Amino acid sequence: MNGEKQKELAYLEETIAVIQKERAKELAKQSKQKKKVIDARRDMWENAAPFSGDFALLTEMNQCLLQVNQETAGYQNTVKQIEDYNSIIDTPYFGRFDFAEESCGPGEKIYIGLHTVTDSQTHQVYVYDWRAPIASIFYRYEPGRAAYNAPAGLIHGDLLLKRQYKIRNSKLIYFFDCNRMINDEMLQEILSCNASVKMKNIVETIQKEQDLIIRNRDHDLLMVQGVAGSGKTSIALHRIAFLLYDGLKSKLASHNIMIISPNPIFSRYISDVLPGLGEENVEQATFEDIAARVFADRFRIETRAMQLESMIYSCRTNQGNARRQSADFKGSKTFVKILDRLLRHYARHMIPFADVYYDGLILETRQQLKNRFLNNKTGIPMAKQLQRIENWIWQKVHPLQKKRLKKIEKIVASSEGHDLEIRSFSRLMSIKEAASFRKRLHKFTRVDYLHLYERLFDQPKLFFKLSQGLDLPENIEQILSSTREGLQRGQVHYEDGAPLLYLKLRMEGHNLFPEIQQVVIDEAQDYAPLQYEVFKLLFPEAKYTVLGDIRQTIEKEADPSLYDDISAILDKEKSITLQLNKAYRSSYEINTFAQRLLGLEQNRFFERHDKEPLIVPNKTEQSMDRAIRRAASDFLGQGFESVAILCKTQREAERVYHKLKEWIPVKLIHPQEGKVEKGLSVIASYISKGLEFDVVMVYGANKGNYSSDLDKKLLYVACTRALHRLAIYYTGEKCPFI
Repeated sequence: MNGEKQKELAYLEETIAVIQKERAKELAKQSKQKKKVIDARRDMWENAAPFSGDFALLTEMNQCLLQVNQETAGYQNTVKQIEDYNSIIDTPYFGRFDFAEESCGPGEKIYIGLHTVTDSQTHQVYVYDWRAPIASIFYRYEPGRAAYNAPAGLIHGDLLLKRQYKIRNSKLIYFFDCNRMINDEMLQEILSCNASVKMKNIVETIQKEQDLIIRNRDHDLLMVQGVAGSGKTSIALHRIAFLLYDGLKSKLASHNIMIISPNPIFSRYISDVLPGLGEENVEQATFEDIAARVFADRFRIETRAMQLESMIYSCRTNQGNARRQSADFKGSKTFVKILDRLLRHYARHMIPFADVYYDGLILETRQQLKNRFLNNKTGIPMAKQLQRIENWIWQKVHPLQKKRLKKIEKIVASSEGHDLEIRSFSRLMSIKEAASFRKRLHKFTRVDYLHLYERLFDQPKLFFKLSQGLDLPENIEQILSSTREGLQRGQVHYEDGAPLLYLKLRMEGHNLFPEIQQVVIDEAQDYAPLQYEVFKLLFPEAKYTVLGDIRQTIEKEADPSLYDDISAILDKEKSITLQLNKAYRSSYEINTFAQRLLGLEQNRFFERHDKEPLIVPNKTEQSMDRAIRRAASDFLGQGFESVAILCKTQREAERVYHKLKEWIPVKLIHPQEGKVEKGLSVIASYISKGLEFDVVMVYGANKGNYSSDLDKKLLYVACTRALHRLAIYYTGEKCPFI
């Protein structure tokens, strides 16, 4: 083995030397390019004539601008290359395999790292990017027969050796040969580390089933059902990085991708992964962000966190049950049908078309206008169709208006008025007539999605007419009245946001996201069918990666048919649903405990063993607070960097925070502005999904606080956030789930 070690040390030294040489070369190039960019911009500023109408000068200016853009792009590419070299100098690669292609002689050594390293003089590739086609062998195969998809087709051969390395600060710490996909030793070491305040990349430990998802290019809709801790979000981000790497063929860039994120905290938590993989960040938006963008400043909808807070806080009251039923109904496929019927009914019966006349002359009858509107064979949104009709009417009015103005001028002139007075009077008459005429037109050429939604709840007869033959909730009358009262107060609940978006987009159309080609939807189980209908309208041509876990559904029943519904709604030509059933985040003991909470069959866990979860009874709330303070200090003293106290609601989290801050340094994570930091934090359980902490301490798990099915799901989410330690505190009688 000493001989092998010497060879590996020599190869590492040679690779680092190549990186340093290529980086120095790029730094020298950068200096020259920077001067060229400055000179090109100065030349354009001094010599171009941006306000000239001279065609030759405009052509010259465009040529200058083209040169500036080319020089700038070259400079930016060089900067990125330098950043890539800087990012890998400490750890140039993490794996190697020897692959003998069929009929091509002895095996070739393939080293795998974060980025490709090539000697520009000899063209020898020292390290292959983990996203390169050949690198898939490292993640998918054991020694033996193997294959990978190359541009020329499927390449078969033999995997002769597979090796993993730990390299830090450009020094080889150790290496070992492995016979499994990714050796447990490497996983054990990485998973045993403290949680990071930002999500990290997992390129060193990608598993076979994860790699198949990351590199999937065959499906327009890729859905992933994964258990808690299976790496769903990491996989989605690595998939984005892979698609961007592969973007030369697909012409995909970072601005063509959008991530629909569950909340702002999560957006900040994952914000370093793509830059860490050498890619630009992509746009992230919550559903509320999209709604705010579409609705502009007309109104703001309640946030998802506010909705959940309200539902959880009142879950055992009639009001809370009614709110949940209302939300379920307004997001359902049944309500989509009602809204579609409403749009058809409005188009045929509710638009107040009227005869259009001018100066005593009928231009179009009410029926002619209605027929013209309904004869919409191209499927133009009704607002645009009505605008076309208005423009068409104005084209007929303008010559009549000119004729009438000449009449008025003659009448005024005959009364010996001055020319200036005649023109002023004529202009005034023209403005007044136009305003009056426009007002009459707008009664039927302007549509309002909010007013239409309000009418659905203001007029029960209309609602029940549209819902004939459909199954309605038992408390539908209460849903109608509470929604009507809320809208009258200007209150737009989160569950009203999707219906309003749907109506607005269907009635008006949009061009909000024309460049988006790939959409990633995380926490798929948190969205209702109507929200997926909205996504379809917003991103009609995009491909989708949808990830979720039906077991982490909180406020509604877990529905195994979720992915069938998504597939039917988004309606892509090629779709697939894949399963991730192995959990990696938590220790074996924590995973086992969490499974028992839901009464689930044993999932597959990565067997990283740690201490059993603690269940800590307390006589009073004061003694529980003291116990939590002591334990939190102990956990931090043991070297755990992130300790989280998870509370059932945000109200409880704020109350606990104010009690603890007098005794111990602690941070409160707010649903909108908060972020995960090192140290002790207090957070509501429902906004912790997707996050992870070294230690989770569950606050107040007594029977009075956790007793419903909703409470059980919240407790499951809270427990599955823990990597190394889980402690559950309660007073009085403990909840029945533990």
